[in-house]
Amino acid sequence: MKRWLGKAEVVLGNHSDRLNAINIFPVADGDTGTNLYLTVRAAVSALDDAAPETTETGNDVGAVLSRAGQAAMEQARGNSGTLFAVFLCAAAEPLAGKSRLSAPLLATALNRAQIRAWSALSEPVAGTMLSVLEAAAHAAQAVDASQNSDDSNHALGLSLDAVVEAAFQAVVRTENELAPLHEAHVVDAGGVGMLLVLDCLRSAVLGEDIQDELLDGLHGYKLQDPHIHEHMPADDGVEVMCTISLSPLNAAILRQRLDEMGDSVIMSQVGGVQGREQDDDDESAVEASYRWRVHVHVPDPEPAVALIRSLGEPTDIAVSQLALPRDKGPEAAPQEPTGTEEPSIPGQSRHDY
Repeated sequence: MKRWLGKAEVVLGNHSDRLNAINIFPVADGDTGTNLYLTVRAAVSALDDAAPETTETGNDVGAVLSRAGQAAMEQARGNSGTLFAVFLCAAAEPLAGKSRLSAPLLATALNRAQIRAWSALSEPVAGTMLSVLEAAAHAAQAVDASQNSDDSNHALGLSLDAVVEAAFQAVVRTENELAPLHEAHVVDAGGVGMLLVLDCLRSAVLGEDIQDELLDGLHGYKLQDPHIHEHMPADDGVEVMCTISLSPLNAAILRQRLDEMGDSVIMSQVGGVQGREQDDDDESAVEASYRWRVHVHVPDPEPAVALIRSLGEPTDIAVSQLALPRDKGPEAAPQEPTGTEEPSIPGQSRHDY
């Protein structure tokens, strides 16, 4: 797990510029690569900073992935980063207490992750990283069924090969599944990011290099291709993100009200229950509440922030402009990050409340 996420951090850093270049859905804000990189980096940092584990928990791959997922969720950036964090947290659940990954566990983890990712969005859309993750999960389930739930390393290798191939085919299909991508003649940036993450998993488990040739035929992904998002109409809205503890009822109210205010609403649970239902005979009990990571695109941040504060005490409220400056000249050639430095964050003028 640590090797996988470390590899993903480097690979997403190296590819962040190209992912940004083709990021035009749901808004052309050119930050998918940066958001994925920074979110994965948060996950890796959480593992690097963790105290040494005891013998009993040191081989628990689910615990390692859960710790990384919680950190990613708390510090998630954008749609893509939030969905990646949802993916990590959900995939960790079936791996809890397990000392190794196997084909049956991979199938279960990916299926849990794709269901959770689809449900996190109020209005999920096909042709995005959701579709790529769904295709990967179905491929893992098919291999597991054909191998009669064989938990050998050989079966795991077959499953990972099938997962990456299915993810690649799903990325190719995104161009014709979403009208904006079809018109711009590019594939979905978030989908490519998920493909890279899954190929890093395959690489880490099998001890092989990532398959760079997978990206050769993807439209808009050559280094010399233009930054497509720079020629798209600017979005004047803002992205609001925060973490907040809410009861299930208040979480439902917040989601409904945010749906009315804006779009790209994502709400996903962070960690477990923080209280319990109050009993008539126990006045000291508190209402069950959960921590939620909240993401929304709105025209004006103030009503959204006021709504959030009316329901609880949020932390890390951040507002980022979706509109990008359009002042890059043709001589500004795209630069590839090395993976060891933080990519620039174009257009993310963040204001923390």
